Amino acid sequence: MQLSTIGTKMAGLSGLRSIMEDVAACTAGESAGEWLNLSVGNPALIPEARDMWRTALAEVLEEDFGGTSGSYGPSRGSRVLVEAIASYFHRTYGWRIGPENIAVGPGSQMVCFAAAALFAGPSAGGTRRVVLPMVPDYTGYQGLCLHEGGIAGVPPRVEREGDHRFRYALDTEALSRRTDIGMMLVSSPGNPTGRALDPAELRALTDLAAERDVPLFLDQAYGAPFPRIGETHGEPVPDDNVVHCFSASKAGLPGERIGFAVGAPRHIAPLASFMSNSVLHAPKLAQAALARVLADGRLDGVVRDAITPHYQEKRRFAEKLLAEWMPSDVDWRLHSGEGGMFCWLWVDHDWFDDVALYTRLKEHRVFVVPGRHFFVDPLETPGLASHATRCFRLSLSADETTLTEGIARLAHDLVSLRP
Repeated sequence: MQLSTIGTKMAGLSGLRSIMEDVAACTAGESAGEWLNLSVGNPALIPEARDMWRTALAEVLEEDFGGTSGSYGPSRGSRVLVEAIASYFHRTYGWRIGPENIAVGPGSQMVCFAAAALFAGPSAGGTRRVVLPMVPDYTGYQGLCLHEGGIAGVPPRVEREGDHRFRYALDTEALSRRTDIGMMLVSSPGNPTGRALDPAELRALTDLAAERDVPLFLDQAYGAPFPRIGETHGEPVPDDNVVHCFSASKAGLPGERIGFAVGAPRHIAPLASFMSNSVLHAPKLAQAALARVLADGRLDGVVRDAITPHYQEKRRFAEKLLAEWMPSDVDWRLHSGEGGMFCWLWVDHDWFDDVALYTRLKEHRVFVVPGRHFFVDPLETPGLASHATRCFRLSLSADETTLTEGIARLAHDLVSLRP
């Protein structure tokens, strides 16, 4: 059997997916309870969020199973959800949007995949790319483009803060030098750092999008108005060149794959058509449940009272553990921020390597995620490889016992790696 060029690319496993398969294989079976998994990207199972979704789904099943799961629906999204989204954003932010501004998909990642196919790749005007304005960013973006080399990442400026903190800054000059932008895509707040664009950075991106006449996709899977897991510097603002992407996943419904985009009709219409030509439409049962909790305020209440506080407290707890356990004579740094699902750490020593740490921790039944997988081709980018391979990600979705023991073993193995 021979795969096409695109087939060969899409049938392969990214570095991070290989690690996730390694995690799944090691933690399967009777030994599962012996592992401390600090690599997971799955959101925490917060009781209030779980109960909200379970109740909403049950209500839909009881009242209209035939009209939801028993029938096909519009590719743009079910009428009840599209109307609920338009009403919610008008009520919350004063936006005046209609169905022409909304496209629903099976998860925000699928929405971004559709966008990459629509706005990047070979065209009459030449080959254009999906450009990530500031890496590191969500590693899943690197598999979005069907064409080899279709994703490009712009390295950040790295700024030290105090003894054990640092922060990335957007390099607008490096971004503006790119001539191959088909679309820009950025998560804000981001995975893995939890960092959100500040107003000046967002304005720089929107100005560049207008100047180049390309869409800027803002993936707000962690941001406002829900689930508000990470720190934000403002609420979503409508713009003719911005497509806002939202997701129910980090608000407690990751398995049902529901996301939606809001933007100008010239960007949204192709997305809706892409859904029609590929997946037909997103799951209608989950669409109906999301419509209910948007309309009656349940989602806002759970975000305010349970989801945001949960991750803020987890972040404080992890920071306390890191301060207590990490060796004081090692130049380790935590990316600054509040909330978020992850801790992003940088160990600035020549002897440190992210994969070496992964391997050593695995020997002691702990999983973390090597940092290099969140950068686009870091080993081929001058000046970036040494930083990318000195970073790693810890998940805050684990319980406090797992976090405590996992960070203790991390600190021990970090010392043992030092020459």
